[in-house]
Amino acid sequence: MKFFLDTANIDEIKKGVEWGIVDGVTTNPTLVAREGREMEEVIREISKIVKGPISAEAVSTNAEEIVEEARRLNKLGPNIAVKIPITTEGLKATKKLSNEGIKVNTTLVFSVNQALLAAKAGASFASPFIGRLDDAGHDGVKLVEDIKKVYNNYGFKTEIIAASIRHPKHVVQVALAGADIATIPFKVLEKMFVHPLTDQGIKRFMDDWNRLQKELKTTTKN
Repeated sequence: MKFFLDTANIDEIKKGVEWGIVDGVTTNPTLVAREGREMEEVIREISKIVKGPISAEAVSTNAEEIVEEARRLNKLGPNIAVKIPITTEGLKATKKLSNEGIKVNTTLVFSVNQALLAAKAGASFASPFIGRLDDAGHDGVKLVEDIKKVYNNYGFKTEIIAASIRHPKHVVQVALAGADIATIPFKVLEKMFVHPLTDQGIKRFMDDWNRLQKELKTTTKN
């Protein structure tokens, strides 16, 4: 499973890349607004740091305007995928853009039907929002499982991006469910490193090492 960072913060992206575990980035207008910068400026900078797909969201609502905006966003870097919400106008735009070779990430997916439509329209990615489904009393991980089964049944090439990840357990669950990608907030990614037994083990090793060094110094003096 590939890891995308769900952020528009350049420092977070640089850290993730330095760790060697970031395969791509997803952004949206809310994330960019938090940085207080222009969308296109942020996307250009990210594309210089990350080699994998970078999702930049279109904010237009009718098909013709979405297509024009997507073409403009696509020119910001060699690896740009355009995020388009799952609407009838969005699907019309998706079909046209996919025919032009522009990658589309169909976003705000909350049902198998929506994921199926995205794949039929030629989307490169479909993003089920599992955390928001959980918040509403539904089973987001089960949705990922169901979409995976349908895509496998018919050989769709659309990759599943598990989005709206809330905690490290979500990452494990969607990996077991067969998601192609998890797009993860930086704070959740940091937590994935942590386990109390790892901390205890490191402390024990260091205590033993320091004790050994003291013993060797004492032996040498004697």
